[in-house]
Amino acid sequence: MEFLQNNLIYMIPVFGLVGILAMAIQSAWVTKQDAGDETMTELAGYIADGAMAFLKAEWKVLSYFVILAGALLAWSGTMKGTPENPIHSSPVIAVAFLFGAVSSAFAGYLGMRIATKANVRTTQAARTSLAKALQVSFTGGTVMGFGVAGLAIFGLGGLFIVLYYSFVPTGALASGMEMKKTIEVLAGFSLGAESIALFARVGGGIYTKAADVGADLVGKVEAGIPEDDVRNPATIADNVGDNVGDVAGMGADLFGSYVATILATMVLGQEIQSEDNFGGMAPILLPMLIAGLGLIFSIISSWFVKIKKETDSVQNALNMGNWMSIILTAVASYFAVKLMMPATMSIRGFEFTAMAVYYSIIVGLVVGTLMSLITEYYTAMGKRPVQSIINQSSTGHATNIIGGLSVGMESTVLPILVLAAGIYGSYHFAGFYGVAIAAAGMMATTAMQLAIDAFGPIADNAGGIAEMSGLPKKVRERTDNLDAVGNTTAATGKGFAIASAALTSLALFAAFAGISGITSIDIYKANVLAGLFVGGMIPFIFSALCISAVGRAAMAMVQEVRRQFKEIPGIMEYKAKPEYDKCVAISTNASIREMTLPGAIALIVPIIVGFTFGPEVLGGLLAGVTVSGVLMGIFQSNAGGAWDNAKKSFEKGVMINGTMHYKGSEPHKASVTGDTVGDPFKDTSGPSMNILIKLMSIVSLIIAPHIAVGVMTTAQTEVKKNIEIIQTRDKLGVVKINNLKK
Repeated sequence: MEFLQNNLIYMIPVFGLVGILAMAIQSAWVTKQDAGDETMTELAGYIADGAMAFLKAEWKVLSYFVILAGALLAWSGTMKGTPENPIHSSPVIAVAFLFGAVSSAFAGYLGMRIATKANVRTTQAARTSLAKALQVSFTGGTVMGFGVAGLAIFGLGGLFIVLYYSFVPTGALASGMEMKKTIEVLAGFSLGAESIALFARVGGGIYTKAADVGADLVGKVEAGIPEDDVRNPATIADNVGDNVGDVAGMGADLFGSYVATILATMVLGQEIQSEDNFGGMAPILLPMLIAGLGLIFSIISSWFVKIKKETDSVQNALNMGNWMSIILTAVASYFAVKLMMPATMSIRGFEFTAMAVYYSIIVGLVVGTLMSLITEYYTAMGKRPVQSIINQSSTGHATNIIGGLSVGMESTVLPILVLAAGIYGSYHFAGFYGVAIAAAGMMATTAMQLAIDAFGPIADNAGGIAEMSGLPKKVRERTDNLDAVGNTTAATGKGFAIASAALTSLALFAAFAGISGITSIDIYKANVLAGLFVGGMIPFIFSALCISAVGRAAMAMVQEVRRQFKEIPGIMEYKAKPEYDKCVAISTNASIREMTLPGAIALIVPIIVGFTFGPEVLGGLLAGVTVSGVLMGIFQSNAGGAWDNAKKSFEKGVMINGTMHYKGSEPHKASVTGDTVGDPFKDTSGPSMNILIKLMSIVSLIIAPHIAVGVMTTAQTEVKKNIEIIQTRDKLGVVKINNLKK
């Protein structure tokens, strides 16, 4: 026990190192697998080169942003504020920001690099069995999952130790100003992570969907060739997009979400005066410990994701690993809370117990699980929502679109009710700290969630390589089996991310309110109500910019593919090779150019509103963004996922009104149109919503000390009360008043 008391703070980065070590082992195993014949490795090389070309172009642009933002943060860190509103920051916040940005970008790079290796090896494994193909693709996913979680815990935990020993003198209270300064500087790490995540997700989403839409419209619909046909000039760009959008973008996305959730809990934990055996730091350390335990149990649970026969369910195998990680984390969290937390605590006048903290963690785990199950229902093959879209495809393209939109809108009801119950329940147990620790509990198994999520794009690429290489039909059937499950897991992962974003944003909002000095937001005030409406609008204009960017880039892609079919004779007869690099360049240039404006909205709007109208109006803006963004994120992600699996259902054949329909039929063509509409929904604007709402909250948290209203200490409040009493009782007590003020 004494060892834990003295060394727990150092154990947290060690958990991160274990995750990084597990990532290295899994990566080495994947690399050793057979990469197939010369044609397969050549195609995989095109995909890897295209993905790296995009990342280099993206990093070049983002490096300018990071340098500028870092300089502004360093300058702001020199400000001391006033005696009434001191600013607890430091120029070191720029270093934390840079560290977070680089870590987020590196997390995305790690996932993309292994994905471009695992894809062709999954194709080769599918020539043997479905079990082997699952093993290779899921192991590739675990590299990303373990790497992202390991980097986040190691980076956040290690940086916290450095800042703690830099700013907090020996014997200082954990609830004191020195610790407050430490965590506010640590917020720079989260700001850097979320900033890169937004650009990576938006840029990667524009890239992948521009290529996907262009390849589908000309290749499948106009030319009538298969989805991943080697004759389609956009097919390499399409497969590159799976990596830069669904892997690198998603890795940076969940890295940022993971860090923001832990940080929000630490900010609120610092307000708690805790009589514990860890120097009063138990509420601050607990979220990092739970994240570390979740990583360890995700690693253990990954060993059980396997199948034996061709008829075994891939979805059930993935569910087994997911459920094990959740249950083990829930059990371990009980002992962590009992070990660390004192019997009773309070935050902002709300008293709660150690067991109430544990109940909040369970609420978070339950909310995350229910969100995944609900999302799976609305997006999985064979379920009522997807089947309804299939049925409506029989009467044309328009009714398919109507069906997908209605499914997406309907799919918001249950998740919002679950979220509302989770917010109410976690607050009931432990106040705002309960809401934050619930989000931390939900995100504890991020390593497993991300591994399950990342295996889908790997399987999708594997199917593309199988198609382009002309491998036997059985190989493509196996990869399609994995890909169909991957579509559902991708949708559930996005549902999981948006749920965590809602809880995390509320926790960040509570932290912002405390630092900025506001106790409530009065919507009767015209300016606050105006802020609420403007905030509600932002996810719509953000989505519009993302979707229109995909549309413009897709138009350029369609024109290029048509040009090549027209001007390069012999493509359709396999006598000439398409100019794949031209299509890769279109997607790369469009995504880099178009990602800037949506990202600028998230970063600049809170600053303008906060400094112009004050913290209460900014609070109204954040409330509007959060509610609207969560609804938009769920709607778009689920609608897109349902459209995608409705289209894929035709590949095995579907029964509509007593008649079987397959690929190439008129209902199938209608489903392709629906999938094309849903592509930017589910892979560009939809998943960006969770980053948007968290990033705006973090920016607000960073600027909160600079826009804070008059915040009085307890002593100053007592003085003010005494002055008012004296003024009321003794109008002649001028001397007394002046002396008291002094």
